[in-house]
Amino acid sequence: MRSSAAQPLLKAALWDMDGTIVDTEPYWIEAEHALVTAHGGQWSHEKAMQLVGQSLVFSAGILQDAGVRLDRREIIDILTAHVVSQVRTSVPWRPGARELLEELHTAGIRCVLVTMSEAPLAREIVASLPKPYFDFLVTGDTVTQGKPHPEAYLTAVELLQEQDPDLGLHHCIALEDSAPGVAAAVASGVLTVAIPHIVPLPHDPRRAMWDTLEGRTVADLEELVALRHEFPDATFGLARAGQDPVHD
Repeated sequence: MRSSAAQPLLKAALWDMDGTIVDTEPYWIEAEHALVTAHGGQWSHEKAMQLVGQSLVFSAGILQDAGVRLDRREIIDILTAHVVSQVRTSVPWRPGARELLEELHTAGIRCVLVTMSEAPLAREIVASLPKPYFDFLVTGDTVTQGKPHPEAYLTAVELLQEQDPDLGLHHCIALEDSAPGVAAAVASGVLTVAIPHIVPLPHDPRRAMWDTLEGRTVADLEELVALRHEFPDATFGLARAGQDPVHD
């Protein structure tokens, strides 16, 4: 009989999409700039950076403040349609993401997509992958509160628990690139790995940080989860790739 100690510690990986799996941020910024300009406003790189990782409802409100005279639903639809169109031409994969997804799939570790993009774009990205890596898609149009609120990550765990009641938050790991996304994952109680991309992330001892997913393996994720199990009160301090967490 298999002992409880032999039970897998890592059961699921919860993936952000924009900036983590795909580098769609330039597509979003292009769409924002075109929309604001069409309404006679001005859009800057600094303003665009404020929207990275935020919910589309929040972003639409900022675009209204910038002069876009449309309701939030119209703004979201226009932005999403532009990004979907661009993705159909070229999917800008982030380094190491597809390789890690494949290894997780081979290892039998479940994956959930947790994104503030809406279902049409999420389905487009998932359809571009060679295999059905994701058990579920939690998208911005399926939650009432977007990142940095933890609802999306808590929803992902609840969906996983419907098929595996023994799965807990401590069996999961989240992969995120943005400040709102990292905040959401950390607030949910899920062990979080930040892989910053466009916007630098503030120091937060509650999460680990990697420079890239390139070369990263399931064993790396399992090591982090095992450390959290062994030292549940540990913090990661300024730890980066390959470094042990700091213990309080």
